[in-house]
Amino acid sequence: MKIYNSIDDFQVLPNAVVTIGTFDGVHEGHLQIIQRLLELARIQNAESVVLTFFPHPRMVLQPEDNGLKLITTMEERKILLQKNGIEHLIIQPFSKEFSRLTAIEFVRDVLVEKIGMKTLVIGYDHHFGRNREGSYKDLEEMAPAYGFQLEEITKKVVDEVAVSSTKIRNHLLSGDIHLANKLLGHDFMLSGEVIKGDQIGAGLGFPTANLKIADPYKLIPRHGIYAVLAEVEGEMFKGMLYIGTRPVLNGKKLSVEVNLFDFDRNIYGKMVNIYLKSWVRSDMYFDNLQQLKEKMEEDKVNATKLLS
Repeated sequence: MKIYNSIDDFQVLPNAVVTIGTFDGVHEGHLQIIQRLLELARIQNAESVVLTFFPHPRMVLQPEDNGLKLITTMEERKILLQKNGIEHLIIQPFSKEFSRLTAIEFVRDVLVEKIGMKTLVIGYDHHFGRNREGSYKDLEEMAPAYGFQLEEITKKVVDEVAVSSTKIRNHLLSGDIHLANKLLGHDFMLSGEVIKGDQIGAGLGFPTANLKIADPYKLIPRHGIYAVLAEVEGEMFKGMLYIGTRPVLNGKKLSVEVNLFDFDRNIYGKMVNIYLKSWVRSDMYFDNLQQLKEKMEEDKVNATKLLS
């Protein structure tokens, strides 16, 4: 997959099948769009292009709204889109100036002239352009004028539950990782750099890799213990993840740390991708570290069962 950090870096294509959106989560609804995009690209002997935006438009247009939490960081989105076979990913810097493009200007000047769009695949109820003025009806009128085909993907339903990023966020915040993963169509992912901790876990016989989650907008699931798979330097390892404030130590700062099973390497400074598989238990207070150690031994047994 080729990645472009601006539409201006992109070389116009003779035949492009395009989709646009923020694609937070790259969830089942998004994957339905992407699968159709790739199918049309094969049929039409064209190239697949995803146009997305960074920062998230809400960060620019509603800067006072501090409640936005993203299921995937941009780096995680890159990984997921590449895994799904996208050929070109354009990450357009989103600014107030860019947001002022009218619907016609966006379609004509960006999608058609700068990308070379011959087919546009969009999701259910998609709006675009200044003040989100553009609709599917507008695109139907523009298509013959600007020489492109148009296809809309209907709302994706999983077990009669319509997929939305909002629903996935709510499931993650409640610790329902199984349902969140089902709606995502893949395991929820946390990525971070391994940083130095205070070695409490190592002293208990459970050394942990403390993760620095760099993106302040990244959604952190419900505090507790999760059974996980961890990708370290291209290899996958089983483990258990802790998210919480470490109440046994009277902690107040959020800690995200993973204990990898059958693992003994120095990985300080390395990036680790964590894939949450199952919920184990809530965060708990313990009277002392010995009680914590005994509970962690139990957690490891339970996590190992869940991962088997």
